[in-house]
Amino acid sequence: MNQIKLLLVDDEVDLVTTLSTRLEMRNFGTEIAVNGEQALKIVDDEIPDVMVLDIKMPGIDGFEVLKRIKQHYPVIQVIILTGHGSDQDETKAMNLGAYAYLNKPVDIDQLVSTIKAACSDAARVREFR
Repeated sequence: MNQIKLLLVDDEVDLVTTLSTRLEMRNFGTEIAVNGEQALKIVDDEIPDVMVLDIKMPGIDGFEVLKRIKQHYPVIQVIILTGHGSDQDETKAMNLGAYAYLNKPVDIDQLVSTIKAACSDAARVREFR
């Protein structure tokens, strides 16, 4: 199987850098964006398999990024990873098409299994298009 391509989007630079390192140690290919605008530009250049996306960011927030991704790139699976979420935020994210909604701090094994499940579902979606 090819390496899973991840786009990690979070304005907390230390967190997203550490997360990237930990996921690369588990043989994922990662790219980092520190805001919504940067994330959308990266996706326009190369579509990832999975996006791990924070909600609360300056500029374009995670909800708007999720909405735009699902409109233009519906095969990308988006996992919300937030430290400031609420039940209402979770409902909104899932209604916008998020694959999963996780809270920080996240257990790395839980994140890895969620990413792998999202990739399996994405592969099935691509097969039927």
